[in-house]
Amino acid sequence: MTAGGTLTRADLAEALHKEVGLSRADSAKLVEEILRHMCEALHKGENVKISGFGSFVLRDKGERVGRNPKTGVEVPIAPRRVLTFRASQMMRDRIVAAS
Repeated sequence: MTAGGTLTRADLAEALHKEVGLSRADSAKLVEEILRHMCEALHKGENVKISGFGSFVLRDKGERVGRNPKTGVEVPIAPRRVLTFRASQMMRDRIVAAS
């Protein structure tokens, strides 16, 4: 993991290289393939569930009225699709145990 505390694609590829023994190039390709498959599934409207990790779920949010915080003027917010992540119970337990 980088010094800033963010896990990157390069970090994942490096971990594959060290722990599985794939070449650095093959590790990077594998990480990219996994992410590509996840993006394609989400683009098709499918949810992505990784057992023991969590689920990426697409939600449709309806149109609603928002308010400009500076002026207080109400403005309509268009309907949109959002991506949410819900950690699995196993992941939540690991996070609590690590803190």
